[in-house]
Amino acid sequence: MNKADLIRALAKENGLNKTQAKKAVELFFDEMTEALASGDRVEVRGLCSFFVKEYKAYTGRNPKTGEHAQVAPKKLPFFKAGKELKERVDR
Repeated sequence: MNKADLIRALAKENGLNKTQAKKAVELFFDEMTEALASGDRVEVRGLCSFFVKEYKAYTGRNPKTGEHAQVAPKKLPFFKAGKELKERVDR
């Protein structure tokens, strides 16, 4: 399922037109993105949680040339499936 499929499903299930459904989906994703960008955790009970892990700078190696390079610190989003989601997928 992609974003367009989600919009169609939301519109169909709730009697919304596609424009209204698109606004709802985009609002959800925008708010989730803003929360993660500000360092907050996003949790949808029973489904999943999203959080950000911070990595320190380190010295890496280019596998092609073998040269050492400095890798800047970074933040990456992570997804953790909830218990209910795991159970439903495992059926």
